Formats: sequence, structure tokens, C-alpha cells
Amino acid sequence: MNFSYYIAKRYLFTKSKNNAINIITIIASIGVFAGAMALFIVLSGFSGLKEFSLSFSNKFDPDLKVLPKTGKYFIYSEEQQQQLLQIEGIKITSKVIEERVLLNFKDKNVPSSYIKGVDENFLKVNAVDSTLLAGTWLHQDEKQVVVGNGISRKLSIGVAGYGDVLRIFVPKPGKGQVSNPNNAFNAISSMVIGIYSINEDLDNKYVYAPFSLAQNLLELNENEISAIEISLTDTANVDEVRAAIQQIFQQNVLIKDRVQLNDKLYKMLNTENLAVYLIFTLILIIALFNVGGAIVMAILDKQHNIKTLYNLGANIHQIRRVFFLQGTLLTFFGGVLGLAIACVIILLQQQFSLVMITPSLPYPVLFEAKNLMIVFLTIMSLGIIASYIGSTRIKRVIEINS
Repeated sequence: MNFSYYIAKRYLFTKSKNNAINIITIIASIGVFAGAMALFIVLSGFSGLKEFSLSFSNKFDPDLKVLPKTGKYFIYSEEQQQQLLQIEGIKITSKVIEERVLLNFKDKNVPSSYIKGVDENFLKVNAVDSTLLAGTWLHQDEKQVVVGNGISRKLSIGVAGYGDVLRIFVPKPGKGQVSNPNNAFNAISSMVIGIYSINEDLDNKYVYAPFSLAQNLLELNENEISAIEISLTDTANVDEVRAAIQQIFQQNVLIKDRVQLNDKLYKMLNTENLAVYLIFTLILIIALFNVGGAIVMAILDKQHNIKTLYNLGANIHQIRRVFFLQGTLLTFFGGVLGLAIACVIILLQQQFSLVMITPSLPYPVLFEAKNLMIVFLTIMSLGIIASYIGSTRIKRVIEINS
């Protein structure tokens, strides 16, 4: 067995005659244990919150979305539709029309909403119907709409109320000055058949309508659309699918995935995750100073042993390595124990919902191997640095005792 490792293990697991040294070692061990446990629990909790937040947008956003490179609309022919469906990895596609509209119900207006005309395939791409608070999803052949919960509250409109007609206005296409304001807008009357709730922004933004209704309201040609929303198979190669789509549309479109469609949200969540990690790493650095302190105190306590080892032929490097390994082993065992307890806590929370946000909503946590590796590497890196700094005291002790 390696000489330095053997001595380091003996020093770590053998009680010192000096009780103060034992207390300092125990404090250092608890610091490593608690730091590793706390960092993993916090990262797992944040991962759970991130997944919980993104789950709402994932119900609204497709795997891929094809948008015009310039302008609001582009031409989407039947031939291109058939070519898209033949691409390996594409499960189904849905045509979408989006435009800003003004909503009117009785004496109330909402001027900054968007109509989203969707076809019969839309629910196969995005399960928005699973977010309905009341009512049902719309039918393509009827003048029906589904509004967000925020819009419903602003207009004080319910579902399928007798005589309740929601008016939707959009400026008529064209150029030049409008002489008669009454002729400046296209308008349709519709009935609210459902109310959805995804998140605050979307609830105040979109009104879902049948594709043909939105097309007629905006006076679009038959093949003009705003976007194509695409659902991919589980085995799809996203890069290959992107390239195939670009080839069909001759590079005249933009293709965005969920991350690109929600780039601000992802950046915010990733920044918060990094900030939480750095804050807790700073706390770990302070806690791991105790490891360096414990090594220095162990060196002072073992001065006579160090002198004996030196006189028996052990060089400074070997003796320094003894205390370096002692600190590294202390960090390793404390970190592993902390991670083990943290894993048990996270799994218990997932299975039994020990901590609740509301009576019906458990605090979301997510067990990820990535977080496990990040915490272990962070703990070991800081512990090794602290152990190295503490072990450099050996040279001075040997010089004093020589």
C-alpha cells in the first residue's frame, strides 16, 4: 500500500489525543457534508422549477416552427406540404395564421391581442386543449374562438353565453389615407367556446380561431400563412430535418426550435441557475477553509511524528502528500455522504411530496446526474485546493524541528 496514503488514512480515522483537533476535524467534515448536501438540493430544486416553468411553454410551442424570413406571411403550397411530410423525423405539421387584433365585447376593448388561426392538425402538434379551464376546443366550420384567461377577465366574458358576441377587428390591408374610419377595419363576430390558461403572458395575448375564419378576416390568399408548426418523432435528427426544410423552401424561411422561440426565458433561467450555483459555491469555499485549517492543526499536532518520519528517510514531498491526502479523503467522504443524503431527500420529495407550495402543488424537484457530477467536482476541486494550501505548512514545521 502507498506509504503516504496509508499514513493519511490512519490520521483521518484515528482519534487524536488533543480533543481540540478532533473537534476541528469534525467541524470540517460537517462543513463538507452540509455544503455538498445543500448545493445538490438547491440545484435539484432549481432544475425542478425550471422544468415546471418550461412545461407551460412546451404546451404552446412546437418542436420546430417555420417562419418567413421577411414580412409577415409566406406561400405554402400543397406540394410543399407533401414534401414536408415525407421528411424523415417529421410526425405532423400544422398551418398557422397570426396577426394583431382589437377585441371588443359590449363596452370593453382589448387592443393588443393576437388572433391565431389554427387548422385541424393543431392539437396534434400542441396539446393546448389540455390547458382549458372551461368550455371545449373550437370547431373548424364554426365562428368560434378560444380565449386566454387574462382576456376573459379583462372583457368579463364567459363561455357560450347566450347573446354574448365577441367582436374581432383588424385593419384592412392596403395603403393610403383612410377617408372613412368605418371602412378602415375588417370585423367578425364570434362566440367564445373555451377559455385556456397557460401563463400570464399567453393568457393575455392569444385568441385561437379556426384557420379559415382568420384567413377571411385578414383577406389572405389561399396559400398564405404566418407559420408552420411541426411535431417531430422521438428519433428525429433536428439538424437533418432543418436542412431538408430549408431545401424545400429554398432558404426563404427561418426555422426555430423551442429554445430559440423562448430564448429570453431560457437565458433568464440559465442566468438564475448560474447565479445560484456561484452563491452556494462561495459558501462552500468559506466552509472548505475549515479543511485547510484542520490540516494545519493536524500538522502542528503531529510535529513529533513528522520529525520521526523525516529522520526515517521520508522526504518533504512524501510527508506533505500525507496531509494533502488526509484533506482530500476528508473532502471525498464528507462530499459523498452529503450527496447520498441529498439524493435520498430529493427522491423522497418526488415520491411523497414532503414539501408543498400549495395544498395541491408539491415543490418541484428534478434528480439529474448532471447536478450530481457538478456538485461532486466542485466539492473535490475546492477540497483539493484547500488541502494543498494546508499541506504547504509542512516545510516550515520540518525547518523548525531540524
